[in-house]
Amino acid sequence: MSTVELSDRLKIPVKTLASWASGGTGPRFARMGRYRRYRLGDVRDWEAQQLFTRRDSR
Repeated sequence: MSTVELSDRLKIPVKTLASWASGGTGPRFARMGRYRRYRLGDVRDWEAQQLFTRRDSR
């Protein structure tokens, strides 16, 4: 998927994806010339890694 498509999916700005890509914190991507392309499986894996559970505060 393109950067714009991923931006739409995550409801975040394209600039945020660019920042994540340069910092290595976003989903894996492949460089196709000057464009980044994301595989749906990699995006889903990254999304799952972003989930966290709240610890019991007892």
